[in-house]
Amino acid sequence: MVNLQLQGDSLNLIKTKSILSAFLARVKLMKQNIGRGEFSQFPNLSQTSCQEDDVSTDVQHLNALYSDFESRFEDILTMVIPPWIINPYGDIEETNVIIQEELTELSTNEELKVQFKN
Repeated sequence: MVNLQLQGDSLNLIKTKSILSAFLARVKLMKQNIGRGEFSQFPNLSQTSCQEDDVSTDVQHLNALYSDFESRFEDILTMVIPPWIINPYGDIEETNVIIQEELTELSTNEELKVQFKN
């Protein structure tokens, strides 16, 4: 699923960071639930009886997956996205003076507002 989400012409670094962060959050949730013996995310597993060794192995695999993704995509996951990039028509007072001038010009451009909303 993540593979498909990370493809396409409309993909950018902001979307990529969101997709990867969401995936890692789901892996973390799965790891916690499986570690507690809660298999509701996996209907087929919840219908069977699992041995403690199997559960421990599954948790180790999820730990490895989490760590691998975290290290492979560290540059994207730690990227700081300034609020004015996500919403250039929002509050511009948080940015430096030079960028404030440019954002003021952009924020008053009616043609760009329409394009941004679409």
